[in-house]
Amino acid sequence: MKFEVKVIPNAKKIRVDLSVQPAKIHLTASAREGRANKQLKEVLADHLGTKKRNILVVSGRKIRNKIIKVDR
Repeated sequence: MKFEVKVIPNAKKIRVDLSVQPAKIHLTASAREGRANKQLKEVLADHLGTKKRNILVVSGRKIRNKIIKVDR
């Protein structure tokens, strides 16, 4: 399954809203050195009930709008 997300780094708390398009995910990690992408994988894996290795950032590694692929 593939879907688009908009990541908001440096948020006060983690929030996941998959009901909007693109999905909005607020992360507490900064966007430096891949920290936000790492936390994004952790949050999505927990929210979707899968493992981190099944979450792949297909495009948008350095921008806020990303395409995510989830293998179950």
